[in-house]
Amino acid sequence: MFREMRRRKQELSKEECIDILVNEPRGVLALLGDDDYPYSLPMSHVYTDGKIYFHGAMKGHKNDAIKRHDKVSYCVMGKGVKTDWWYTFKSVIVFGRIKTISDRDEKIDKLTCLGDKFFPTHEDTVNEIDRLLDKTEVFEITIEHMSGKIVKEK
Repeated sequence: MFREMRRRKQELSKEECIDILVNEPRGVLALLGDDDYPYSLPMSHVYTDGKIYFHGAMKGHKNDAIKRHDKVSYCVMGKGVKTDWWYTFKSVIVFGRIKTISDRDEKIDKLTCLGDKFFPTHEDTVNEIDRLLDKTEVFEITIEHMSGKIVKEK
C-alpha cells in the first residue's frame, strides 16, 4: 500500500527513525483540510508507546479536518549538519490514523509526557495541566507506515 523508498541507500533504520521522533521536538502535520486542500501545520510532539501525541485547542481548522478524515502524514526533520556548501540531515515521514483522546486519565497521562518533554520541571507540567486540561485537546497518531532518509545535499 505504501511506496518503497526510491533511494534505498539513504534509508534509515526503524531505530534511527524512532530516535528522531523521540529527540526532535517538532514536525509538520499534514491533513486533508477544507475543500480537500492539503492543510499542514507545525506541531510539537512526543513519541511514546509507539505512537505520536500532540496537544492543541478544542476548536479550529485542525480539529475539523481530523473529524472529517483520519488519515494523516507527519514529517520530522533532524537538526542536520552544514559543512562548507552542503547540508546533511535526516528526516522521518509517518503515515497513520489520528484520533482525539477522550478518556480523561489517558489525556492527563499523554499531556504529562508532552509537558515533561518541554517544560523545565515536572511541577511546571502538573501546573499547566491543572490550569488548561479542560481547554486542551490531545491527539494520537497510530503509525501505519514510517520511513526515514538521510539527505546529503552536495
